[in-house]
Amino acid sequence: MLTKLRVKNFKRLQDVEIELGRTVVFVGPNNSGKTTALQALALWETGLRKWLEKRSAKDTPEKRPGATINRRDLFAVPVPDANLLWSDLHVRAVRQTIDEQGKKKPETKNIRIDIVVSGVTDGKEWDCGFEFDYANQESFYCRPLRATEDSQPVRLAVPPLADSVRIAFLPPMSGMAATEDRLQDGAINVRIGEGRTAEVLRNLCFQIHSAPDQRSWRALVSQIESLFGVTLHPPQFIKERGQITMAYGEGDTELDLVSSGRGLQQTLLLLAHLYAHPGTVLLLDEPDAHLEILRQRQIYRILTETAESQGCQVIAASHSEVLLNEAADRDIVVAFVGKPHRIDDRGHQVLKSLRAIGFEQYYQAEQMGWVLYLEGSTDLAILQALAERLGHPAQKSLEQPFVHYVGNEPTKARDHFFGLREAKPDLLGIALFDSIPQELDENGPLCELKWRRRELENYLCYPETLLAYAERTDDSLGPLFEPAQREKQRTAMQESMDSVGAALKVLGKPDPFGPEVKASDDFLGPLFKSYFEMLDLPNLMQKTDYHVQAHLVAKEKIDPEIIAKLDRIVEVAAHAKPVK
Repeated sequence: MLTKLRVKNFKRLQDVEIELGRTVVFVGPNNSGKTTALQALALWETGLRKWLEKRSAKDTPEKRPGATINRRDLFAVPVPDANLLWSDLHVRAVRQTIDEQGKKKPETKNIRIDIVVSGVTDGKEWDCGFEFDYANQESFYCRPLRATEDSQPVRLAVPPLADSVRIAFLPPMSGMAATEDRLQDGAINVRIGEGRTAEVLRNLCFQIHSAPDQRSWRALVSQIESLFGVTLHPPQFIKERGQITMAYGEGDTELDLVSSGRGLQQTLLLLAHLYAHPGTVLLLDEPDAHLEILRQRQIYRILTETAESQGCQVIAASHSEVLLNEAADRDIVVAFVGKPHRIDDRGHQVLKSLRAIGFEQYYQAEQMGWVLYLEGSTDLAILQALAERLGHPAQKSLEQPFVHYVGNEPTKARDHFFGLREAKPDLLGIALFDSIPQELDENGPLCELKWRRRELENYLCYPETLLAYAERTDDSLGPLFEPAQREKQRTAMQESMDSVGAALKVLGKPDPFGPEVKASDDFLGPLFKSYFEMLDLPNLMQKTDYHVQAHLVAKEKIDPEIIAKLDRIVEVAAHAKPVK
């Protein structure tokens, strides 16, 4: 089992150390290094195999020991130019030195990729490191890691125990091929490494079914049936064509495997590889690809149980919140936010808080350093539109915030915020509520604010804004009508405002343009219903669409309170401390 990975100067990973275990899940945003870490493990194994082929796993006294690796050998790390493997493409470092005459002299030094893997085999710990030196765009050299920086460096031994490690990199399942040739093991591994997983699925199933012991095949059939309600039929080798065919049964219907859904194919690929290659380290990039949320938890459990029974180690990169929360209870979760680090090895009380809240929430808290609490997604859309309308700096803060919707319940916001703060003590937050009666704390780490008007939608209620909606010429805010209809639309809007306003007055409700009315329910809802009825159209402006009005509010009409609240959002975001 691999227990640790250390990487320097490889692609996005400049200098990191990552803890590994029996089952590990890497989580993080796009381009954070999750897949790069998997590729580093694959590159390390390529280096190990090349070195063992040339040097027989023993110390060597040669002046320049090294095994040459062609970039085309890197099936799991496809690159058109070898220097793309180096961090920031830097393969050489040049510095100025002073010679004996006191003159400046440039000195060039190779920048090496270092990858060290630690593991335990048969109860014995070992470390095995390799360095990779750039040669040209097609190739580079692999040598055991140097222990000294001398011109004739001492190099670390390659432990024989590392020879037993077998690593397989499985990218997400691509569209399945209609036909599949019978392949040897080497050809199967090449196609998997090149991401051509759809071309080997029947071959893997054929290997399992052809084994003398049928227990693995029966287990695979049973698992697929319990997950997807279909029965796998044994793969058949058609000698005349040199091809493997495979079908499955769904009720009384027999279908070729190519007719199955991507989720079934993806799951079958992962399980089949585990059964066909026991004792391997399986690197999975997005194993939840093509799987609906309800199946992800069940499949993760079956996958990890199968890996354990087959003596396999699983290291997966995923965006799935379901997998993250499932793994956090029992496996190692490594967050690629800042430097990769575990997020599940904390104290008991912290773990309790994180499990109640959700590990994916903590991951977002780490990534952003602050959290925004709102009633619902409409409020966020309105704030984003108003910030854009004003050209306010809050545009950037609101572009992709860590937002949590709590209705108008301060207790929910506090429970969520201070639960996360158990694990991230410097977390900051801001909560915006309607004009609620509860007392709020504006000066704590969670800045709690309320609107002076009844709710945020009140700040959109101006006669000019509603008439601007009826007269607009920009179709980005909704469907437009013929120019000849504009006067009809304006008249319909004015009459709707008058009639709804009169009805509210009769009912003893507040002024529709005043601060006390519940604008979203008591005014805007009836208003747009009446407006579209007058136009003989279905209602095209539902409550979730009210943010459209924010784009039409005249700048001079935007209440100073909006600007003040946006200023506070910017202030909180500016003082946040995301993990770097």
